[in-house]
Amino acid sequence: MVTNVTNFSRSGLYDWMAQRVSAVVLAAFTLFLLGYVVCNPGMTYADWHGLFSHTAMRIFALLALVALSVHAWVGMWTISTDYLTPMALGKAATVVRFLFQAVCGIAMFAFFVWGVQILWGV
Repeated sequence: MVTNVTNFSRSGLYDWMAQRVSAVVLAAFTLFLLGYVVCNPGMTYADWHGLFSHTAMRIFALLALVALSVHAWVGMWTISTDYLTPMALGKAATVVRFLFQAVCGIAMFAFFVWGVQILWGV
């Protein structure tokens, strides 16, 4: 059995499910924020700060940040395996694909850590 070490999921079904579940979490977070902004016209920084100082909102935002990371990883991994192929790039495809996935993974990790620092004030 051949496995790809850069795919953190176990199969296509798990990738598909992770993509769908993360999309639902992101949609719920987006709709909540839109609803909050619409229901609070003339919102000030203090109102916004008050919203994000509640632990429940920080946890919801952290869940959305995790969902964004999962969603982005599955999407970028799929793009790299579909389009960075030996037919498209020749013999260098494996190296180019690995470098692309490594850069995407490092960037997503950095953005995740940055987001946690913003949310929790670390």
